[in-house]
Amino acid sequence: MSEGQQPATVAKATAKSVTARLYATSQARVYGLSEVEFDDILSLVVAKYCPDESEKDRLALLESLRHEELALARGCAKGNEKAWEVFLTRYRSSLYGSAYTIARNDAAAHDLADSLYAELYGLEERAGQRRSKLLYYMGRGSLEGWLRTVLAQNWIDAKRRTRREVSLEEQLDGGGQFEAPAPTPLPAPTSPTNQAIAAALSDLSSEDRFLLAAYYLDGRTLAQIALVMRVHESTISRKLDRLVQSLRKDLRKRLIAGGMSPTVADETLSEVDVRDLEVKVRENLKQESPPSAF
Repeated sequence: MSEGQQPATVAKATAKSVTARLYATSQARVYGLSEVEFDDILSLVVAKYCPDESEKDRLALLESLRHEELALARGCAKGNEKAWEVFLTRYRSSLYGSAYTIARNDAAAHDLADSLYAELYGLEERAGQRRSKLLYYMGRGSLEGWLRTVLAQNWIDAKRRTRREVSLEEQLDGGGQFEAPAPTPLPAPTSPTNQAIAAALSDLSSEDRFLLAAYYLDGRTLAQIALVMRVHESTISRKLDRLVQSLRKDLRKRLIAGGMSPTVADETLSEVDVRDLEVKVRENLKQESPPSAF
C-alpha cells in the first residue's frame, strides 16, 4: 500500500478489478452489456445480499455468482438478439420438458411454457420499456433451476386462479347471494419477531422460498416437489431440513441483534411455525423482487 492510501480505497480497487475480470469472462459484452452496466448489476446483487458484510464476504459473493448466466439473463431482458438466440438454443428444450413434468399434459405444458416466454420477453410495458421477468434472476443459482422454479410457481398460481373462478361460477349457477364484506380489522402492530422473519425470508434464494412455500403453504408432498425440481425425494427432504435449521439460526441472530436476550430468542423461536406467522408469508415467499433500476 502506498503512503497515504486508505484501506477502503484498496478494497474498492480490488472489487473493481474483480468485476472487470468477471465482465471479461462472462460474455457480457457479447450479450449487449457494457462494463458499466455489468458493474451496476453486480453492485445491486451485492447490495441486496451483502449490504452490511465485510469486503471479503462481498468479494466471495461476487466470485460465487453464475456470471455468464447472469449476463445472459440481463442481456435477454435488455432485448439483445444474440442473448435470446443463445437462451432459446440452451433452454427451449429443457423448459418444455420441465413444463410437461409439471402439467402432465402436452397442451397444458405448451401453454405454461409459452406464458413464461411472454413474461421473460417482457410484453408489459412501463414508461415505454419492456419489463422482463428475467430481471428477477440474481445469479446465485443456476438459471435453469430458477426457470423451473418460476414455471412451478406459475402453475400453482394458475391452479389457484382456476379454483377461484370455478368456485365463483358454481355460486352464480346455484343462485348464491353475495354477502356484504366483513369490516376489515385493523392490522396488529408489527412485532420484532415478525420483522426478523420478514427480513430473513426476503434474503432467501428463489429456490429456497419456493421449497418453503410449496411444502408448508401449498401442502405439496416431498415427492411432488422432487418431481418438479428433478431430484430424488430424499434430496428435497435434506434440503428442507437444512433450510429450516439455517432459517432458525438466522432468525435467532437477528432477534439477538435487535436487543432480545438469547434465552428469550430461543423461547420465541420454539413457538414459531412458518404456517402460523402473523407476517404476510406469501408475500415474503414470492420470487426475487426485480431491481429498481438498471
